[in-house]
Amino acid sequence: MHNLGTVFRFELTRTLKKKSFWISALSFPVVIAAVFAIIFFSNKTTNEAADNMKNQQFSIAITDQSGHVSPEILSSLKAKTVADKQQAIDEVKSGKLDAYYYYPQDLTKNRVEVYAKDVGLFNNGKYESVAKTLLQTTASAKVDPQTTLVLQDKVNFSSLTYKDGEQFDGIKELIAPGIFLVLFYILIAMFGSQMLTSTTEEKENRVIEMILTTIEARTLIIGKIFSLIILALIQVIVILIPVIIVYLLFRTQLELPNVDLSSIPIDPLRIGVSALIFVFSFLLFTGLLVGIGAAAPTAKEAGSFFGVIMVFIFGPLYAFTLFVSMPESPLVKFLSFFPLTAPIPLLLRNAVGNLSLLEAAIGIAILAVSSVIALSIAVRLFRYGALEYSKRLSLDVLFKKKS
Repeated sequence: MHNLGTVFRFELTRTLKKKSFWISALSFPVVIAAVFAIIFFSNKTTNEAADNMKNQQFSIAITDQSGHVSPEILSSLKAKTVADKQQAIDEVKSGKLDAYYYYPQDLTKNRVEVYAKDVGLFNNGKYESVAKTLLQTTASAKVDPQTTLVLQDKVNFSSLTYKDGEQFDGIKELIAPGIFLVLFYILIAMFGSQMLTSTTEEKENRVIEMILTTIEARTLIIGKIFSLIILALIQVIVILIPVIIVYLLFRTQLELPNVDLSSIPIDPLRIGVSALIFVFSFLLFTGLLVGIGAAAPTAKEAGSFFGVIMVFIFGPLYAFTLFVSMPESPLVKFLSFFPLTAPIPLLLRNAVGNLSLLEAAIGIAILAVSSVIALSIAVRLFRYGALEYSKRLSLDVLFKKKS
């Protein structure tokens, strides 16, 4: 194992020198920046268009059979009242009039009719907005402000929930432990491919024989796994720093919610549980992917298994509501304790607070044992599959050989 440091440094520096690593690492923050930029310019354009629309003046004629439109409001808009509906429609058609509104006698049974001159697909909506505003403004003037708020669904509410006699905010409670779920998803989705092919490169380059004459297979695999873990942490840092900078500097412009970090509850026990689940889950799937890469003769062959692993990892996300609302379900229990599906259910249930300490201990123990087994098998696969250039290493050959 004295060569472990050498392997670790070599794998780390070799990967950091690759353009593909930095392209992969920077692609996520670049995409996030692009999305934020689109949101910013979209909001800016929408606000400018709304302001311009407010300042636009257009001629209006109205026939109000309902009696629900205030004459004072019509006067402020310089709208004229007409009795002949067809004549007003003809004036709109000829371009003499911009808009004509017909309010029927019974608004509960008949529709308000709007006839207007076309001013473009996105600007035509202003005519109907004005027709609604005329009715709403008139109705608001006839009732007290409190009734108006109720009818417009603008009443503000303040809610407090309690759990075990203490104030409890479920959304804020899941933020701190939920970070590990997000990190696990990002790392596996963006870094899984590199884990899978980390052991096939030397085989494809036909240099594995020379490497194994000086370095033990176990040392090589462990060094690769440690380097993958550090590279994953580097990638997390590369992703988080731009996101944090954008949030701090452009939160107002992008209309992002203001998150008060001091108000986020910190539960050391739940955070510790999430951290342990995250570490052992990451080690488990690192061992699986590295082992598959070691058994396959080429990166292309190894890649065919990647989709299967992704189904096991992220398939449980389709049962999201089940994990939250029915934690005692047999299916939830099975997915939480089956090693290949356990990471997402355990992290999610711990984040929302329905994972008991006993279940957490069992889940962590299963993941820990599974990760040790996966890493051991990965070493064994590499030891006997490193020199296989033309075919995958079969399980029969693997377990018939002596360690």
